[in-house]
Amino acid sequence: MKVFCGRANPTTGSVEWLEEDEHYDYHQEIARSSYADMLHDKDRNMKYYQGIRAAVSRVKDRGQKALVLDIGTGTGLLSMMAVTAGADFCYAIEVFKPMADAAVKIVEKNGFSDKIKVINKHSTEVTVGPDGDMPCRANILITELFDTELIGEGALPSYEHAHRHLVQANCEAVPHRATVYAQLVESRRMWSWNKLFPIRVQTSRGERVIIPPLELERCPGAPSVCDIQLNQVSPADFTILSDVLPMFSVDFSKQVSSSAACHSRQFEPLVSGRAQVVLSWWDIEMDPEGKIKCTMAPFWAHSNPEELQWRDHWMQCVYFLPQEEPVVQGSALCLVAHHDDYCVWYSLQKTSPEKNESVHPVRPVCDCQAHLLWNRPRFGEINDRNRTEQYIQALRMVLKPDSVCLCVSDGSLLSMLAYHLGAEQVFTVENSAASHRLMKKIFRANHLEDKINIIEKRPELLTPADLEGKKVSLLLGEPFFSTSLLPWHNLYFWYVRTAVDQHLGPGAVVMPQAASLHVMVVEFRDLWRIRSPCGDCEGFDVHIMDDMIKRALDFRESKEAEPHPLWEYPCRSLSKPQQILTFDFLQPVPLQPVHAEGTIELRRRGRSHGAVLWMEYHLTADSTVSTGLLKPAEDEGDCCWNPHCKQAVYFFNTTLDLRVPLGGPQTVTYTVEFRPHTGDITMDFTLSDALDRGC
Repeated sequence: MKVFCGRANPTTGSVEWLEEDEHYDYHQEIARSSYADMLHDKDRNMKYYQGIRAAVSRVKDRGQKALVLDIGTGTGLLSMMAVTAGADFCYAIEVFKPMADAAVKIVEKNGFSDKIKVINKHSTEVTVGPDGDMPCRANILITELFDTELIGEGALPSYEHAHRHLVQANCEAVPHRATVYAQLVESRRMWSWNKLFPIRVQTSRGERVIIPPLELERCPGAPSVCDIQLNQVSPADFTILSDVLPMFSVDFSKQVSSSAACHSRQFEPLVSGRAQVVLSWWDIEMDPEGKIKCTMAPFWAHSNPEELQWRDHWMQCVYFLPQEEPVVQGSALCLVAHHDDYCVWYSLQKTSPEKNESVHPVRPVCDCQAHLLWNRPRFGEINDRNRTEQYIQALRMVLKPDSVCLCVSDGSLLSMLAYHLGAEQVFTVENSAASHRLMKKIFRANHLEDKINIIEKRPELLTPADLEGKKVSLLLGEPFFSTSLLPWHNLYFWYVRTAVDQHLGPGAVVMPQAASLHVMVVEFRDLWRIRSPCGDCEGFDVHIMDDMIKRALDFRESKEAEPHPLWEYPCRSLSKPQQILTFDFLQPVPLQPVHAEGTIELRRRGRSHGAVLWMEYHLTADSTVSTGLLKPAEDEGDCCWNPHCKQAVYFFNTTLDLRVPLGGPQTVTYTVEFRPHTGDITMDFTLSDALDRGC
């Protein structure tokens, strides 16, 4: 059965109705899930297995039957571990039906159907009793309900309900306990992901400074956690102000509360500085004695950095304090961790919350609009002084004293740069109410509300009256649009340029004047795991899960690239970067597809996991801004990626292992096509010698 789905096309800007398979959302959910990453997490799997064996032994030693409740069973892996460890019976709860169906098949394939019952319900809907899903309460509770923030997937409410209704008092729990840790740091780089810094512009009339509105300065920021691969942040990018502080623990073997709470820890700053950011992570202890521990600690806080396990389903957290505050070495302060049922946030106090009535555990909410319009990478991009200077220099090349500028990008400061650099008149288009309100605040704070005209409508709907009857001599864009996910989605600028063609004067300049799509074949250090089949996991056959993910990928995802911030995921280039498509913004969008095909020669030894694609925008003939590779790869192929943008990754279905001499040069053949009608870029890559030697 087919269904119609509406979507806003990020490239063309139009609303489209597409015919989709009725199970398309299931396929997409499975294809983009972290199941493969979790199954490859050897440390996680091993620690769970050890904890489960110990829990079953403790119950058996008391002369009791071991009855297990496994909430969020996924593949059924933890339930199979429990039965193998001697559990008498397991009730495996899985709310996602395709996953529950797969778990039934995996359990049957491994010969455990007589001792594992898969229940396709949310745990809060499970019933206990003679006619219920479970005849009696369980005495072992096994769960894997955690995200990077620990509680963001609803672990606390699920545990709270389970203890009240599904498990016995004083049950065994795996994991037994979780502890959240925090460390206070000063970091200009990370702080730039949360606040707008002043921007200095040298003009013919002297220095001009673009300042943020007071409302933005005072705003506590976005309420959501910033989860990143903290091990990829250079230690040079932050100064540690405190020791690692254990903030709070949750004992999963006892009744758990999902009520809001706060936990304070007194500390003395190690050095004086400005407290801006809290780095946070957690560990889980699988046994009451804490001998079996799985930790998310970054390398500098890890007990054995050489045994650091890479994982993407659990990372580390960056929290921004509501305001930066000066701290003095040795002067005691209190770091306070607040949480409700799903979120954690932090504040810094001079005394503990119990002694300070002004501390209210209310989740921070953005009230300045900026954190709703700009995500963290976008804040970093706007605050990137080198990038801003590129645009300033390019503007100096194209601006004239009589320039009439039209700026088209979401929440961009380009219009302010153009005004300060001497444009006669500046218009900026903001097609959302949120961006319109934000830009008005920024213009007002800089006394430019009467100097720059904001037009609140879609650029395609502009009329001569909106431009006061004037013709545009300079069309500007970064380009940046908040709806863009893949690098080429910002080609929406090209469609806008085409739509406003009637408003451009003779000889009008377009900046950027062109764009190009680039590609490079790479070997990932770790990211390949999210797409690699597992096969056997801790002695259990999970091929059914591999096949399920492959079918979901083959439905569509395997023919599409997916966005990843590659500064967090190290890789080596196996080929030179290659330009494969160009887009001429001086001309309207063509009516016919733009097609390219060719070969990429692999020049370094390694495993070819996939192709990375990115856009480069040519502001002028001599100035280019890259959303991908920032400089040529080093001798060993290590890459330096733009940290403010996500690059597109096309994973190969097979892996060519160039560590083994294959005789003669190896190549990757590509076919790429830009389809103007839909704005899509389709692609296909074929390895010259598909020797799938594994990963």
